[in-house]
Amino acid sequence: MSTIGFIYPDHAAEDDYPLAERLLGGDVRLPVAHIYGTDLHAVAELLDLGSPARLTEGAGLLARHEPDAVVWACTSGSFVYGWDGATQQVAGLSEAAGGLPASSTSFAFVRAANALGLRRVAVAASYPDDVAALFAEFLGKGGIDVVSMSAADIDTAAEVGRLDPEAVVDLVAGRDHPDAEALLVPDTAMRTLALLDRIEERLGKPVLTANQVTVWEGLRLAGASRAVPGLGTLFRTGA
Repeated sequence: MSTIGFIYPDHAAEDDYPLAERLLGGDVRLPVAHIYGTDLHAVAELLDLGSPARLTEGAGLLARHEPDAVVWACTSGSFVYGWDGATQQVAGLSEAAGGLPASSTSFAFVRAANALGLRRVAVAASYPDDVAALFAEFLGKGGIDVVSMSAADIDTAAEVGRLDPEAVVDLVAGRDHPDAEALLVPDTAMRTLALLDRIEERLGKPVLTANQVTVWEGLRLAGASRAVPGLGTLFRTGA
């Protein structure tokens, strides 16, 4: 039995994790610990949300589950620190978790794209422009070229979490670009796991979403990667 612990900010789309657990089968547990701060998509607030004190609190909450790895399940609360700062953030999380392997959603996007051999992507972000631009910069540091960036200018994670499935599909699929090899959808507040195959079929290319890559990264860290249907190209390949 592999156990991957996720630190999730506030409440929005955390039900993607039990859905992933069901799809992955009975030998994986994906417990979620919640930390709380403002859910505003603004730089100062996101820096506070991903602070060492908050992640240390989350690691403590996960300890009772005895995880094999821990992941900070927040894209904006990691890339807002920049590449070097996000690296330090993950190192601090690992230390707070007793030396366990650790990562964040931002690094999960880069590693998932690399696993699929992707170099040119479009981004469908829920954030305001200034925050979305920081994600594009982070991807660039990871060797990924953003050929198109769309920002939906949604102010809070709670608003994103209230989007119905049709609104999510329209928001995501309408922001593809013909030069992109894949479409990336940051924001773990957006429910996407149940929609992945549908969106990929519509676009005809891989789609990487925040909760999807976060789960994939946790499995990678725990040495529990596997191929499974229903979670998009990334999981069908077993990369």
